[in-house]
Amino acid sequence: MTDLHRTDAEGPRVDAAPVEPAAVLARPNAAIDCGWGRLLFGQTFEDMRELAEAMRGERPDRRDIAVYIRDPHVALAAAPQEMFLDPSHTYRLDLARYAKSERAYHGFDVRRLDSRSDADAVNRIYAARGMVPVPPEFFWARRDSRAIIHLVAEDDVSGAIVGTVTGVDHARAFNDPEKGSSLWCLAVDPQATQPGVGEALVRALAELFKARGAAFMDLSVMHDNEHAISLYEKLGFERLHVFTLKRKNPINEKLFAGPGPEEELNPYARIITNEARRRGIDVEVTDAEGGFFRLTYGGRSVHCREALCELTSGVAVSICDDKAVTRRIVARAGVVVPEQVETGAPGEDEAALAAFLEKHGSVVVKPARGEQGRGVAVGVETMEDLRAAIEVAREQCERVLVEQKVAGEDLRLVVIDYRLVAAAVRRPARVVGDGERTIRELIERQSRRRMAATGGESRIPLDGETERCVTKAGFSLDDVVPDGSEIVVRRTANLHTGGTIHDVTAHVHPRLVEAAVRAARAIDIPVVGIDFMVPSPYEPTYAFIEANERPGLANHEPQPTAERFVDLLFPLSIPAAVRQAHSFERRD
Repeated sequence: MTDLHRTDAEGPRVDAAPVEPAAVLARPNAAIDCGWGRLLFGQTFEDMRELAEAMRGERPDRRDIAVYIRDPHVALAAAPQEMFLDPSHTYRLDLARYAKSERAYHGFDVRRLDSRSDADAVNRIYAARGMVPVPPEFFWARRDSRAIIHLVAEDDVSGAIVGTVTGVDHARAFNDPEKGSSLWCLAVDPQATQPGVGEALVRALAELFKARGAAFMDLSVMHDNEHAISLYEKLGFERLHVFTLKRKNPINEKLFAGPGPEEELNPYARIITNEARRRGIDVEVTDAEGGFFRLTYGGRSVHCREALCELTSGVAVSICDDKAVTRRIVARAGVVVPEQVETGAPGEDEAALAAFLEKHGSVVVKPARGEQGRGVAVGVETMEDLRAAIEVAREQCERVLVEQKVAGEDLRLVVIDYRLVAAAVRRPARVVGDGERTIRELIERQSRRRMAATGGESRIPLDGETERCVTKAGFSLDDVVPDGSEIVVRRTANLHTGGTIHDVTAHVHPRLVEAAVRAARAIDIPVVGIDFMVPSPYEPTYAFIEANERPGLANHEPQPTAERFVDLLFPLSIPAAVRQAHSFERRD
């Protein structure tokens, strides 16, 4: 197996095997299986009818791609009802002119995929990015392949896989006389905080192929992916005027059917409307900016705003809207809640607040009504900071709650139809120093990455709360922190303030699930996000924080949140066999 590793001084480095001479002529009608589908190399097909026939061999739930099509009109004429011209650009990196970067990458290492756990992690990233998964055994069976290379980026501290890329060596795949290579499936975990993961993976693959004697490395990128195109052009890639063909299959539908009315919706609404359209449910967008849409199936019609629908009563929404009321309702149902007091007008209750702060040492300040972490301060330890935090919270709501700070991690449990569908630990925004940039600059760069990864939904505010957190860490926003130092710049873990989300659905403790369902039943709400503070999602201890009547289902992919939401609204849209299985499961 080719070893690939990096040192901080040298950047990515490849120890490659000796180059094997390519044959004079390429293998005709060449195709290579990549797990998610086949690559068909159009330059090896003399007859476009044979290419069309080969494309018909695409397997279910796979995505075949025909590349290097120089005369797409001729190829499409062979099967116009079955193929379409992919709206992507092809770019080429001339490896003879490529030069290694002097940049040192921090916080992760690039290496070959070498275990089944690596394969599972790659599929997790694919799912989070909406890409076609690969059977794990495919990765393992081809771990020693010379034609297909799978690289991963591994976090130095946690060992988690935070990025992946696939490369195809054309000389080894089909005796390419041009000695080409190509890059596929570059994907970075949306929750990754380390800068430069994508660039490091691209460079590592380029250097591996250059060491093997490849002449160039090509890639295909969607025409409107400005962020990726900017990276590739920075690395020296140049546009190549060849084209790509794909099959008209369900995976590719949005590429050949054109944008639907839901394209203007935000990701939280769009994940639901996409699932509805997949089932043949009619979608009518009633207000795209607000995330409102109507779903109709048969004689039933339901109006929704993202994950909030007409099945959730106004009373349940009112309970969730007021955090003090929510706390009282769930506490009476036996759910564990932290101690809490409510402040009066400015200047009142000073003695009571001082006593509460002295008792708990550290408190949370939050508006009684509000969402997305606005006005929330966590870890307040002095009366001066407490007064300031209360004033900020009052900008959101006149009534302000001061609550005992419970140590641990923020756990969101999505409960639909009183069953757990997804569980995720939410971690506050943090930046890693590089010894060069100020904390302010690191925050701005991290915000740009988070916005790109979440469709603009996540960013780190440069506000008083961020400044307070940085000050508490012993720095100012304009300080340069040592290389590798991690600074937590927010205390709340909300996605909208730059927090990251880490799925734990398969491992969450049953008692936490039971408590979340109990809270949902107490509120009498069919779709809800229940927030706990926990020492660990694997342990039974918890404290209830709040309930969200409009949880962001898109934040929990690949868990089937949208599927279960549409199941709730339109149970007759579920295939009969699946309905029967659900029925038996409920009786058990």
